[in-house]
Amino acid sequence: MSGHSTAAAERSEQRVRLGGIDREVVSTIAGAGCGSLALTWLLYERVLPLSGAFGFLVCWYLGCLVLTWGIARLQWDRRIVRERLVQLVVGSSGLVVVGLIVDQVGYVAIRGAHAAGHLNFFTQDMLKTATLSPITSGGALNAVVGSLEQLGLATLFAVPLGIAAAVFMSEIGGRLARPVRTVVEAMTALPSIVAGLFILGVVILTLGVQKSGFAASLALTVMMMPIVTRAAEVVIRLVPGTLREASYALGASQWRTVLNVVLPTARPGLVTAVVLGMARGVGETSPILLTSGFTSGMNANPFSGHQVSLPLYIWNYVRYPAPDMVARAFAAALTLMVLVLALFATARFIGGRRPGELSRRQRRRIARDLLGTDHNAPMEEK
Repeated sequence: MSGHSTAAAERSEQRVRLGGIDREVVSTIAGAGCGSLALTWLLYERVLPLSGAFGFLVCWYLGCLVLTWGIARLQWDRRIVRERLVQLVVGSSGLVVVGLIVDQVGYVAIRGAHAAGHLNFFTQDMLKTATLSPITSGGALNAVVGSLEQLGLATLFAVPLGIAAAVFMSEIGGRLARPVRTVVEAMTALPSIVAGLFILGVVILTLGVQKSGFAASLALTVMMMPIVTRAAEVVIRLVPGTLREASYALGASQWRTVLNVVLPTARPGLVTAVVLGMARGVGETSPILLTSGFTSGMNANPFSGHQVSLPLYIWNYVRYPAPDMVARAFAAALTLMVLVLALFATARFIGGRRPGELSRRQRRRIARDLLGTDHNAPMEEK
């Protein structure tokens, strides 16, 4: 009897494979999607007086979920059905997000390809270009230079302040740590127009500084600093406490531990925080609109005179009725998107390592030093 009961228990137990996609899951979702599509089309076109693409897609999606649940319930138990439904919702949400991004990038690329395909767009400014000038005249060189200079100055101002604030909150602490953290979190959600108004009221109107790239970089600093601070604080807190304890045990002071142990260990994450802050600041329009002024010519001096940037270039020329002007604005938007994509890709590449993990170059250098030590050891013994 015991042998028969053991065999029956083994037959009743089935291995449950959670996650992944197999042929049964694909066929179930495909069948539910086709059935929901046919049912939704029948309701929209033959039964109910409904119309609109958005409502059609929503009804199709909800019907697909219901039919997937019904078909899956005939095949698997309740636990696996819930797993498949959650998998479908999460996967479809990711596809929707990717589709929206591809749609936006494709739309901007199609509208701006007419202007971006000419070399003059990247080598000329708009000083000698009129509204009805052909697409072979004028470009966005002045906006690219202005964006790079303003972003560089803002990074120069925001990075030391942001990392210093992060070190204060994570390493020093005290009674002021919580108020500082609260202010930083509030500044993270600060509308960009408020930053521009702050610099306009304090720096330009009160102190008498003229509108320039320098004033625009100060506004960008206000937007970038909380991003850098929050990301840097999280990375610094990930540094193992044993490294700090080992440094203190060797007699190092707190500032020496932070300078020589904590910050070098968190270097990949800190670089990621800086790049994320730069990606946030390079696309801001409202602060630039209030603080930098506008000029159609080249101004490579951010401390004197008005200076245009890519967001301001786009905002100004996209409102023109001439198609070539609109094409130039979309080409500038495409350039800005490529720049932001490069910054995020750099952050992803640099920040892929964990705090304290050595890069490939550092591992090669350590291996080379160890190999050199092994070769020199017999000579020293002799």
